[in-house]
Amino acid sequence: MNKKSTLIYELKNLKKVYNNNLILSIGRLQIHRGTIYGILGPIGSGKTTLLRILAGYDSQSEGELLYDHSEHQRSWLGKIKVPDEICFTGNHNYNKSQIVKSYIDLYFPNKTNKILKQYFNGSVSKRILPLKIKNLSPGQKAWLDTVFALEGDPRVLIQDDFGSLFDSEMRSIASRGLRKMNKNFGTTIILSSINGNALRNLCSVMIYIENGHIIKIRSGKTSNQYKNKSNK
Repeated sequence: MNKKSTLIYELKNLKKVYNNNLILSIGRLQIHRGTIYGILGPIGSGKTTLLRILAGYDSQSEGELLYDHSEHQRSWLGKIKVPDEICFTGNHNYNKSQIVKSYIDLYFPNKTNKILKQYFNGSVSKRILPLKIKNLSPGQKAWLDTVFALEGDPRVLIQDDFGSLFDSEMRSIASRGLRKMNKNFGTTIILSSINGNALRNLCSVMIYIENGHIIKIRSGKTSNQYKNKSNK
């Protein structure tokens, strides 16, 4: 398999401008299938803008973005048609008036007990279950979003600000779930954070971004493990 055939994203001379301000400028970036990527940078560095463009929730001002060797499809009004196989965590269409436990029962009728045992047994996470979705705090909502992403079957999972609002138990559960998803299903995973410790032990490739520019790309601590797996 040649290198090009493993690409799932390719960016060339991509720029994003807001109100005449250059927010993002990337000469070239390649993202390969079945790899866990971490995007690390300070607040305002362009991480969220990049993830939104990759997910199809925003479009570049200039340049080219190819997903699976093609541009995102658009409606006749010019709006991007976000592929169902891309999960941008936090964009699930909840019934926000529902109680969390009831919504899980409704959405995952055949594996509710498994989900409750796996994700909602901690001292913090179990408090979420009796609350209405619309009343969840940002951290509680982020956890519910993560659970729904992990229990889905996306080809690409994209998550912004990974783990910043979780306790240590939640972060550990989420990291294990992402590794399992990547190993068992070959899911391409792209995570961002301002905290390198949240990403380095999880990601095969680390992308460092500042002021809208990629300043370096390095192997993560799991890169050797990934290489061994990919060569089988």
